[in-house]
Amino acid sequence: MMRVTQSMLSGNSLKNLQSSLLRLDKLNTQVSTQKKITKPSDDPVVAMKGIVYRRSLSEVEQYQRNFSEAYNWIENSDSALDKAKLALDRIRELTVEVSNDTYDAEQRAAASAEINQLKEHLVGISNTKFNDQYLFNGTKTITQPFTSTGAINGTLSTGKVEIELSNGVMVQVNTDVSSVFGDRNSIGGTGESVFKTIDDLINTLEDDQKAGIDITSYLDKLDIHISANTTARAEIGARFNRIELMEARIAEQKIVSSRIMSENEDVDFEQVVTELTTQETVHKAALSVASRIIQPTLIDYLR
Repeated sequence: MMRVTQSMLSGNSLKNLQSSLLRLDKLNTQVSTQKKITKPSDDPVVAMKGIVYRRSLSEVEQYQRNFSEAYNWIENSDSALDKAKLALDRIRELTVEVSNDTYDAEQRAAASAEINQLKEHLVGISNTKFNDQYLFNGTKTITQPFTSTGAINGTLSTGKVEIELSNGVMVQVNTDVSSVFGDRNSIGGTGESVFKTIDDLINTLEDDQKAGIDITSYLDKLDIHISANTTARAEIGARFNRIELMEARIAEQKIVSSRIMSENEDVDFEQVVTELTTQETVHKAALSVASRIIQPTLIDYLR
């Protein structure tokens, strides 16, 4: 039979008390941080999974920020085209009015003046900016598409501005300028930009030599421009609906990612508090027992 000495009792007691203190410290840290681990060495598996889950959650949160950018492009473009549609409708209305032969030169000049103001309004819309980016010049977002007179500023860009709203899913957020305001080479059969059509209409109204010319031919051109505007807004609406559906899906992904990360890292608070209370009781009992086991020494008597 092995002989148990006082030093062995003391050593084992101290060892067990140290283990109890470590367990108590771990539970206290978990209660304070509400996390299972505070460093990778506590549980490498939990730590590695946490890295993957956090990266996934970060990606989802970045996509959510991208949605704000996409909505800004879509909503500002739709608002601008809505105002352009109102201006084009008014120009068409005035064109119908002045097509009546009973209008004299003064009335035609008044209509021309209003149409000219509406044209300037349309030019401003075509050069709409958001966050220092031009909405209607494709990927050339820092280049103004039209001059103050409505002439094309260099070459219009028809490039697509796309934003990643999900893993590998790019969504176009801009509107093709040539399909809305057009250029001199292509737009729905007119072969000219909306500003060229309006300029020709104004010149016809202001030229006394053309007072007897039938201006109803401009109505067909204006109808094509108005139709192009409506089609562009319909495409914007379709993209908006798609973006809303994608946003709802991403929001669900965030909830799932957050839940999985929480299950991996967060402690069961009620359980940990119960274990902490139990461990405190155990530690107090261990201290009490150790104080009885460790006998007084001569040093204790000499104090």
